[in-house]
Amino acid sequence: MAYQLPPLPYAKDALAPHISANTLDFHYGKHHNAYVTNLNNLLGDDSRSLEQVMKDTAKDASKAGVFNNAAQVWNHTFYWHSMKPNGGGAPAGAIADKIKSDFGSFDKFTEEFKAAGATQFGSGWAWLVLDGGKLKVTKTGNAGCPLTDGATPILTMDVWEHAYYLDYQNRRPDYIATFLEHLVNWDFANENLAKA
Repeated sequence: MAYQLPPLPYAKDALAPHISANTLDFHYGKHHNAYVTNLNNLLGDDSRSLEQVMKDTAKDASKAGVFNNAAQVWNHTFYWHSMKPNGGGAPAGAIADKIKSDFGSFDKFTEEFKAAGATQFGSGWAWLVLDGGKLKVTKTGNAGCPLTDGATPILTMDVWEHAYYLDYQNRRPDYIATFLEHLVNWDFANENLAKA
């Protein structure tokens, strides 16, 4: 079974003006698609899920190419769903209650999430995860994913430069603030929390 590029959950211009159609043309159409192509070239016909491929290869340096491409396919797919048109702002429902319980306040979560994204040196990801029954903010470099360390991803924000450079140039903090204020998909977070 060949791995497929999953469809975006919205039109390429749906996140504008916060993320442009031009960025999605490159980020989804070129970068994400290349990881799918590379993974198929590396694995050929493989019936394992992306999650299983990631877990099978995460700790094996000789399989780094397979892990990097599988994880980037998974991470990007999760990232697209972590955003929605007219998203952002304060959450509602179970995720709001859990954030207040585990961080003390939504403002404290926001502070930690912004710091994770801004201080990830080079390429990587900022995550909201459920780990040991508690919500935590974490970050991973390159293709890293908390899934391979036993945590349950709830939301992610891509901080590779290709996620924001066409729209924000070197202003990563502005992209991070925009993600939280206008893009984050709390419905998706609630769904992931309910399944955890």
